[in-house]
Amino acid sequence: MRNIIDAIITLVTDPKVELVRHYAFVNRANNMGDALEDYVKDLFAGTVDETDEAVRNRKLSEVFSYIGNAMNPPDIMLRNGGDAIEVKKLQGVNDLALNSSHPKRVLRYNNSKINDTCRYCEKWTERDMLYVVGICDTKKVKQLCMVYGTEYCADIETYERIERVIKNVLENMEDVELAQTNELGRLNKVDPMKITNMRIRGMWTISNPFKVFQRIYQPNAYKKFNFMGLISEEKYATFSNTAQLEALVGKIAGLQIKSVEVRDPNEPRQMRKCKLITFMV
Repeated sequence: MRNIIDAIITLVTDPKVELVRHYAFVNRANNMGDALEDYVKDLFAGTVDETDEAVRNRKLSEVFSYIGNAMNPPDIMLRNGGDAIEVKKLQGVNDLALNSSHPKRVLRYNNSKINDTCRYCEKWTERDMLYVVGICDTKKVKQLCMVYGTEYCADIETYERIERVIKNVLENMEDVELAQTNELGRLNKVDPMKITNMRIRGMWTISNPFKVFQRIYQPNAYKKFNFMGLISEEKYATFSNTAQLEALVGKIAGLQIKSVEVRDPNEPRQMRKCKLITFMV
């Protein structure tokens, strides 16, 4: 089963950062998000150099149990209970837009935002959530970050409590009709003629990881590409291929692995021990 370590090894041993595949097939540069998502899929599947689309698609199906859509999280899931991966394109130093889906420390089977294809792609109850964030120019990835929700997001109760409070307020409003919806709420017939409805949606954002983890990582502005990967020591110990990555340190210029501590998202006064993997070229 391929994992984040495989993706990083692919990246550092053959650092191709051009978003070539997307442009070759759609011949336009107006959807950098799709281009970045294709690039991340290729890193995890080991298909960055694969030119035969039939072969590439076969390898993608072998590596991923689910490949998503623009409407439901996550973007992809690794087979055999592997990570759920959300790919986000970042504009400058802005926050990440998560839309109606709040931040996820982990992804659970019973999450109302996922679709049935995701829910039943294989037997699972909970997966680690991996956020992959990229900064791109017209045709290249300039910066890439991989960080797990366990180091980035609070427990689900933190976010769902806010949603419950809002829903409770709506349910206790007088003289409006509250409709059933998957959104935060929908108020029907709010005007005297009973012809106006109101949809209430949560639009979540989160500070981007380059900002959140700037204490331990700063990209080199003089390099054409910078990468950061942050993995808790507990998660890092579960991978069987870390020795392969560690053996490359000192052999590949710009690759470093070091131990760091980051704040626990649930209790910022406590620290979590992690491995910080950086690469620049």
